[in-house]
Amino acid sequence: MEVKDNDYNPIANYGVIGNQNTIALVGMDSSIDFMCFPRFDSPSIFASILDKDKGGRFQIIPDLKEVDYKQQYLPDTNVLVTRFLAYEGMVEVTDFMPVKSLEENCELIRKVTVIRGKVSFKMNCQPRFDYARAKGTVTQKNKNHVYFKDGDQAKFIRLISDMDLEINDTDATAEFVLEEKQTASFVLEAVNSEEDESQNFSNLNEKIHELFTETVNYWKDWISQSNYKGQWLDMVNRSALTLKLLTSHKFGAPVAAATFGLPEHIGGKRNWDYRFTWVRDAAFTMYAFIRLGYTKEAGHFMDWIRQQFDKNLDDKHELQLMYGVDGKADLHEEELNHLEGYKNSRPVRIGNEAYSQLQLDIYGELMDSIYLYDKYGEPVTYDFWKSLSKQIEYVCDNWNKADHGIWEIRSEEKEFLYSRVMCWVALDRGVRLAEKRSFPYPFERWRKIRDEIFENVYEEFWNEDMQAFVQYKGAEVLDASALLMPLVRFISPYDPKWQSTMKAIEEKLATDSLVYRYDTSDNVDGLESEEGTFSVCSFWYVECLCRGGELEKARLFFEKMLSYGNHLGLYAEQIGLRGEQLGNFPQAFTHLGLISAAYAINRSLNKTNMD
Repeated sequence: MEVKDNDYNPIANYGVIGNQNTIALVGMDSSIDFMCFPRFDSPSIFASILDKDKGGRFQIIPDLKEVDYKQQYLPDTNVLVTRFLAYEGMVEVTDFMPVKSLEENCELIRKVTVIRGKVSFKMNCQPRFDYARAKGTVTQKNKNHVYFKDGDQAKFIRLISDMDLEINDTDATAEFVLEEKQTASFVLEAVNSEEDESQNFSNLNEKIHELFTETVNYWKDWISQSNYKGQWLDMVNRSALTLKLLTSHKFGAPVAAATFGLPEHIGGKRNWDYRFTWVRDAAFTMYAFIRLGYTKEAGHFMDWIRQQFDKNLDDKHELQLMYGVDGKADLHEEELNHLEGYKNSRPVRIGNEAYSQLQLDIYGELMDSIYLYDKYGEPVTYDFWKSLSKQIEYVCDNWNKADHGIWEIRSEEKEFLYSRVMCWVALDRGVRLAEKRSFPYPFERWRKIRDEIFENVYEEFWNEDMQAFVQYKGAEVLDASALLMPLVRFISPYDPKWQSTMKAIEEKLATDSLVYRYDTSDNVDGLESEEGTFSVCSFWYVECLCRGGELEKARLFFEKMLSYGNHLGLYAEQIGLRGEQLGNFPQAFTHLGLISAAYAINRSLNKTNMD
């Protein structure tokens, strides 16, 4: 298998490891080419995936010729095994982040084992602090301990090994030879200073074995609690494990993706930072967790939402569409012009200016997830309900405004179909929750506005010539986000207007199982570059097929979409013209869409079999 393409690994050639604080991308060549440390939204220390020369990486390179590569997770875990297969030797690199350190220092552990033969190795640890903007320093305490310092900042990273280490400029290196059954270990961890002996690792191999066992057992125990036992179990479990990796243990909020700056089109400008908590994506993630029986995760996110109500809203009732994973409100966007970008895709951005946009749909997704949490998890408290009521009142007052929509259009605001539908969802779930729990609410007002929104969608967003619901009021273009209309129960999948809309989407936006979110040639979003098909839209599409009675077609297209995942079952945001993964990786939206589609199709198959 080809591992590198023009000095950059294909995005699909990466696996991910993490500890619910941060995530690292590990290539099939065992190079760690991306990691923000010690948190998802911390500055990167390894980012060679965004600049092969400046970004920094952590390499373990065996001296083998004509190598084949194989990479897999230990079953039902996030422990990654990368193998080098050659005639003269076989090497295994095991990478993981201990979950024991969730409340302690962040750690990355790499263990090298020679399965067969006698193999020489080179190790290069090249951290580049502050998105490769800071000049770091390196000092060596002894032959097995190296300390990296973040320039003038009081931040230290320690590298420990049972092999002899050397320092060179700002890097640490090692050269060593292992024979059959011999191992070498490397631990990278955050420490407070060069004098920090909190994790001395006097017996390194014994300690690593203990952490390895704890980590494997943690992930196996977690996934065993899933109540999904249907078809495509391995893929559903992998998606669930990935969503868990993307969810902060400390704060309870999921990030949209682990990375920033990976392009939606090679050489294009759609290169965003996704290491934040979108209310929309997080709400959908909680929906997926609830589907699988993980109500504890949903409850932790509800705590996070309550904190945003208390901390960020004050007297205003407008919820921000995204926050930092810790609830930070200001996500100022800037361009890292010193980085060339993945395969020269510039600009590389950190922060996300979309945080200041108006996106009315977030209230619908949020209320839907809260309604489901109240049903399947814990009852919503009255104090929380009072906060939610303010959000619903905000929707009542603002539902007919133009906004930037689900896709964060950076051109003029429009009255988007999806935003309007999700405003209806916010009112509908609010009414349902209040009725179920007998909470006080303005009965006449909410119901009247809910019905008014419903009629507005039917009358103002239907294009008679196209025989379809269109992207925005008065538009002549389609949007795949309309696929959520039957999924949120706004319209029956058998309604003639939906059937003709579905047909139009199939003709204009779908190619086999792949679905574009909209036609970028219409210049709706104000950006000139192209993009691939959106994988979450493909999973929405197959779920719509399933709910509309086309079960066999839904199953076929779902299984085709499974074949677009990488060798580990991971997905980025999009699929390119050559079937390649594009965009930030791994993408929560795609994985939660997979879970939802699998759940729906499996349930329908079970009903069919019972009949």
